[in-house]
Amino acid sequence: MNKIVNDLLTGKDGKTHDIARWSWVITMGAVIAGAGYELLHNASVSLREFAEAIGIITGAHGAAVLMKKDAEPEPKE
Repeated sequence: MNKIVNDLLTGKDGKTHDIARWSWVITMGAVIAGAGYELLHNASVSLREFAEAIGIITGAHGAAVLMKKDAEPEPKE
């Protein structure tokens, strides 16, 4: 489990933490926590708005990671 999380949050070399990937995880967690909070307080959660928020986050952060792929440190053998 630790290896999976490390691979998700680091660049190509597996050691350098990537701010774009950390931002991705934090904003995704915030949206999911917000929807969970609304559900716990008996408010309605629009699945359409939730899906749109997840789609926007995924697209924006995916583009950020793609744009900086050439700036990541190369793995050392």
